Amino acid sequence: MISDPEAVAALERADALHTALTHIVLEGGDLAAIAEAVGAAMGCGVVFTSTDGRERAAHLDEAQRESLAAADLLDPSGRVRVERIDADGTAVGEGEALVRRVVAAGVDLARLVALRPDGKIHSSDVHALERAAIVAALLVTRVEAITAVENKYRGDFLRDVFLGRAGEEEYVAEHAQAFGWHLDRPVMVVVAVLDPDAMAALGPDPEDRRAWQDRFANAWRQVSATVDPSIASVAFSREVVTLVPVDPEAGAADAHVAVDRIIAAVRGDRGGGRIAFSAGVSRVSHGLGDLPEAFRQAQRAVEIGRRVHGGGSVTRFDQLGLHRLLALVPDGAELTAFAADVLGPLAERTPEAADLRETLQVLLDTNFNVAEAARAQFFHYNTMRYRVGKLQRILGPVASDPHLRLDVAVALRALEIVG
Repeated sequence: MISDPEAVAALERADALHTALTHIVLEGGDLAAIAEAVGAAMGCGVVFTSTDGRERAAHLDEAQRESLAAADLLDPSGRVRVERIDADGTAVGEGEALVRRVVAAGVDLARLVALRPDGKIHSSDVHALERAAIVAALLVTRVEAITAVENKYRGDFLRDVFLGRAGEEEYVAEHAQAFGWHLDRPVMVVVAVLDPDAMAALGPDPEDRRAWQDRFANAWRQVSATVDPSIASVAFSREVVTLVPVDPEAGAADAHVAVDRIIAAVRGDRGGGRIAFSAGVSRVSHGLGDLPEAFRQAQRAVEIGRRVHGGGSVTRFDQLGLHRLLALVPDGAELTAFAADVLGPLAERTPEAADLRETLQVLLDTNFNVAEAARAQFFHYNTMRYRVGKLQRILGPVASDPHLRLDVAVALRALEIVG
């Protein structure tokens, strides 16, 4: 016979939760219903997140959210730092939080976080949470199977729009509305791609790579929906494409702020196992007819941005400058040959050549002001003068010949394009 009043109360909560979960399963409820049922039965805060902590459904009041934030368990974007919450309990003020994995058939689907800010979570409550995690796994599996088909259909449709084969504009706009999208308005196209180095670290298993790609796409969809539910965000084979609306009265500057906000929310604080990604942003597309070109602009921006700035870059098409023209050259070997002809040994892939190219770029940026370039590179003035002489012996009178200087500047940009 159980005499511990707390244990008796916990068993009563577990029984009430079991009844509630049964009704939810039979009635086709969602994660929000499960979170509410668990929170009501156990008298605690509950949040379901993605595996990296992005909130999917919650039963939390403001005081509970504040207690998580005070315990440094929320990042500035609102992500729950699930990697900092222990399965055996993590202190939150005078209470604790704990996390349970939501798993089905060995596939990691989500996280269940429970919070009791004014006391410990009883062991019997932990068993109830594990039962709720099982029910959630069944529900998430069912929903993701349906969502995968819907997302494939949406992705195929948007790809047809970009290829100009989706039909007349009136039909495209009406069809998009069936998905909850508004395509017939000014937008900026954002193309986001997981960085190759980060993907290589995942290993060779294609299933793991596919799972990370799906997680990445889900993050963009979820974050975009919080900004505007009518934003179109789809996954292609290697990239996620999102159409961020532009307010005609506010202009492109306001849209860039919205784009930055979405990117920051997807990136978070890089906790929870998130992978680095790069993004490219198009010019403003003013209608359906402009979308194909805007998509190409965003693709070009992300590709060049990664080559020039490395992984984790965000590149806007308007900022490409000369790189934009060089990227139109279809033959990378031609760019390499041009750079070699102009730069000579400076085009080689050696540490010494790279060091001299860096000095050359600084000199170009300072209009060959030796004193200013020396300060920028923390060199002695005479050291910089020696370097200028060495560069001119290799390149010719680059300090005084404006035409040669232009060729050299273009050649340096060409090397950036070809990597």
